[in-house]
Amino acid sequence: MMCCRFLKRQPAVATERSKPTSLLNQIMSVFNGPSLRKPTAIARTSCPALPMQLIANLFAQSGHDAYFGEPVTQLEHALQCAHLAEQAGADEETVMAAFLHDIGHLLPPELVSVEATMEYMDGYGTVDHERLGADFLREQGFSEKVAQLIENHVNAKRYLVYKNSSYFARLSEASLKTLEFQGGAMRAGEALAFETNPYFKGILQLRVWDEQAKIPGLSTPDVDYYLSIINRNMGE
Repeated sequence: MMCCRFLKRQPAVATERSKPTSLLNQIMSVFNGPSLRKPTAIARTSCPALPMQLIANLFAQSGHDAYFGEPVTQLEHALQCAHLAEQAGADEETVMAAFLHDIGHLLPPELVSVEATMEYMDGYGTVDHERLGADFLREQGFSEKVAQLIENHVNAKRYLVYKNSSYFARLSEASLKTLEFQGGAMRAGEALAFETNPYFKGILQLRVWDEQAKIPGLSTPDVDYYLSIINRNMGE
């Protein structure tokens, strides 16, 4: 009998789905029995699940949905961002943060903190997805470094728009649209405060990878590879 019951989340634009890889199949069998069926969401009141299992479920559920206004899927964007972090020689916490930085877009209401409310950006994802994702990962036992990098990657966008007009000029149409929901450019006082964050440089670097990780058909390690990094670091 399956101990976790799934509930439906807000639909997104879907693209062609590829076959899940072996480790993902093994993880999802905890939720779905012998075969891999596409789930929807995990109820907060359901049975406990390990962080890697929850994350695997979220990517199996919505990872192949289109990445709001960009020519890649949610999963492709996550894989590319993590791959860029690895290529740059980042530590594994930073690689995990790069892989999971948009996990807040994939969260159903049942996995969001009871104090939070979920709003949407006119088809461009979840408002405050960075905070929702960071809080979700804190609850799963991820480090504060991982949480801070994720929680501030939108602040990095706002900071760079404030500091660098050429950065603003390079933003995609979708990124410009979401900027409207995210508070626009920082003000001088916000920027000064943001610069004191102990992870400031890492946050800005994650933002750069985030902007670059939108290339159709780019070859990267698969989802199993990054799930194994999470597994190793979380001691599961």
